[in-house]
Amino acid sequence: MRLAILGAGDVGRSVADLAGEYGHEVVALADSTSAAVDPDGIPVEAALERKAGDEAIGPADPEDVLETEYDVLVEATPTTLDDAEPGFSHVRRALEADRHAVLANKGPVAERYEELRALEADSAGSIRFEATVGGAIPVLSTIEDCTPQSVTAVRGVLNGTANFILTRMAAEGLDYEHVLAEAQDLGVAEADPTFDVDGTDAALKFVILANVLADGGFSLADATVEGIQSIPGSALDLAAEDGRTIRLIGEATRDGVRVGPRLVPENGALAVTGTRNIVQIETRNAGSLHSSGRGAGGPETATAVLSDVGRLPPL
Repeated sequence: MRLAILGAGDVGRSVADLAGEYGHEVVALADSTSAAVDPDGIPVEAALERKAGDEAIGPADPEDVLETEYDVLVEATPTTLDDAEPGFSHVRRALEADRHAVLANKGPVAERYEELRALEADSAGSIRFEATVGGAIPVLSTIEDCTPQSVTAVRGVLNGTANFILTRMAAEGLDYEHVLAEAQDLGVAEADPTFDVDGTDAALKFVILANVLADGGFSLADATVEGIQSIPGSALDLAAEDGRTIRLIGEATRDGVRVGPRLVPENGALAVTGTRNIVQIETRNAGSLHSSGRGAGGPETATAVLSDVGRLPPL
């Protein structure tokens, strides 16, 4: 497949870097200000070196990416809420041109799911978005294999930053502000960690899961969300006395989405530590399925993108 990649952050760069291993060719790569575009394939290594050196990726304009000859648009621009722009428009243009689109950007799938599916229905192209939920963990493909109709609920831990903070608070008896500062120093938390610690990032992922289960009907505004900022260290100490701990747990069903701190057994499946994520898929016929792993990171998320590309039919 010929890939046109919009977004040159950790995920977009990793997709470009790994595409050749999966047998695909990169014909375009763009950040917000510049692009390298060549229908015969761009020199990926040189483009990535220019990006690493804070130079222009190439001489083209990002808009040129959508005008070149490609098979799959990889939408890896930053997630935005509400109208989910510009990511939604990028995907719309790909589908209207009868091309495929693979999203790592959560915004369009969480906020405008029904519109995406309507565009897909009128297109020869398809959309896939495994990378929007759980990084390298095959959450959506597992649901697809089981069929969404047989899945009754999905719950779990889908934010590594919040999980790291809660793990450290419990293990070391430290307060929230101390551990947050530590996480920022280690690069586990962003300089502005709001989306991670207030539950928004996890909620977006569970909204996407609810949309898949119910075939739409949900956006972030429909989710009940509570973050971890107000959890005192003493709460984790009290939980430990009872053989439990606290994790930021999300749940998606056809009835709605909830994300918030929950008490879980200290040695239970949902008590993953550090930055690990875990997803528990409840099914009618196959019981409870568990998948755990790294839920973020450039190469990890890129594997989900490229696995999606591999599932697409030829145009």
